[in-house]
Amino acid sequence: MKIGAFASFFAPSTSPEAVGHLARSLDSAGLDSLWFGEHVMLFDEMEFGYPGTPDGRLPVPDGDGVPDQASIIAYLAGQTTHLRFGTGISLIPQRNPIYTAKEFATLDWLTGGRIDLGVGVGWCKEEVMACGYEWSDRGERCDEALDLMKQLWTEPVTTHNGKHFSVKAARMDPKPVQTPHVPLIIGGYSDAALRRTARYGHGWLGFGLDPAMTEGMLSRLDAALAEEGRTRDDIEIIMMPGAEGADAAAAFADLGVDRLLPMISLDTGEDRTDYLTELKQQFSG
Repeated sequence: MKIGAFASFFAPSTSPEAVGHLARSLDSAGLDSLWFGEHVMLFDEMEFGYPGTPDGRLPVPDGDGVPDQASIIAYLAGQTTHLRFGTGISLIPQRNPIYTAKEFATLDWLTGGRIDLGVGVGWCKEEVMACGYEWSDRGERCDEALDLMKQLWTEPVTTHNGKHFSVKAARMDPKPVQTPHVPLIIGGYSDAALRRTARYGHGWLGFGLDPAMTEGMLSRLDAALAEEGRTRDDIEIIMMPGAEGADAAAAFADLGVDRLLPMISLDTGEDRTDYLTELKQQFSG
């Protein structure tokens, strides 16, 4: 089982130097990867609450926000050599898929193939709509965006005529370094998310689950994969555990989790590099 980390921090209160130090430390320690979340804007009032806290509110200090994923990755890639970078997740239904394909193909080229693109449909209705898209069709729009992005990444010339996007005889270069393209890591617990994993995913990304909950999710994922003629051997299982989950690393390994990403909170000055290194040594075999 590979050991990486999910970085939780907000800007501008967390300094660029602190984020750079974390990435360099993980890289020097030989850890697997560093992942970042995404929210382009925040709202005081929301129709649907954030699922990660009891009160449904994002724990973001006043005056802070979530910095841009791609900019962070580009900044840190130049300071590291082996560390992979992932998005946990990118909110595909509120993004332009052409720009997203270009952005992550360029990052993959710049980093020599050290990018994983985490995919999700999001929970914040206000954010999706503020970006100019509808809430109700975000799932089907996500799927079409992934189809289009895969074409742009793999075909010399792309023509796409879909319900949401249309492209005629277009070229996009550079292509990703990784083959067949940047790995798509699908996040989410709904039936639709698991179907999306089975259809598009190089991996499935779980967040905040303990081992018992993870076991139940993997049973559901097995059923979705079987519908597509695939098995869990065809994808990676990646878990961002809850607070209790990081201490249950052996149980996650027994379940077949391929990558474990404990959270590091830079806003509290937390340094878990030694702990992550110990986990790496424990599971490197």
